[in-house]
Amino acid sequence: MKTEKQRRATAYAFGKARAVACAFGLAALSLQASAAAAGSPAPTLPPELEAVRDQLAKYRDPVVAVRDGYLSTLGCVHYPGGAMGVHFLNPALISPEPDPGKPQILVYEPVGDRLELVAAEWLVPLATGITQRPSLFGQPFNGPMEGHEPLMPHELHHYDLHVWLFRENPEGIFATTNPSVSCEGYGYALLEAPPAIVAHHGAQ
Repeated sequence: MKTEKQRRATAYAFGKARAVACAFGLAALSLQASAAAAGSPAPTLPPELEAVRDQLAKYRDPVVAVRDGYLSTLGCVHYPGGAMGVHFLNPALISPEPDPGKPQILVYEPVGDRLELVAAEWLVPLATGITQRPSLFGQPFNGPMEGHEPLMPHELHHYDLHVWLFRENPEGIFATTNPSVSCEGYGYALLEAPPAIVAHHGAQ
């Protein structure tokens, strides 16, 4: 039979083990909560767009985007009703025929000292020789419109399509801006006016 001293030692050991287990459990919950708070929930997408999001997920790291030819345009574009974000443009991907897996632009939101991927944008300048309004994912592009000054010259007439693959947008997946995205606190925030719509001469 155990002595009183042994019983007390056993009880102490079990009590300490329970305390350690509880501490680890609370730490795990805290880490999960921190991880959830660090990133915004991704929107629910149809299968076609979900596949595109999976393909572009590597660009959550903007360094990977830069290594693949996407270059930052520096400014965080926003409008009175919502923002776009910081555009990373890959000129090598500009073409008259948009490729679902190769957006010309990746869009990031500045969050503290990092950039969070929120959307992709397909851009088709009229100078590519395009003869009709492009479409992707069953959605016609916006435009044609002037370039977005000051980051893009007015003369760069183009069609574009924003797709909010990585950030929920209450205005819709294909809306131009997102009220859930902000440029607040970013040193190069640029308040823009919507570009003027232009004629597409020779369009079919």
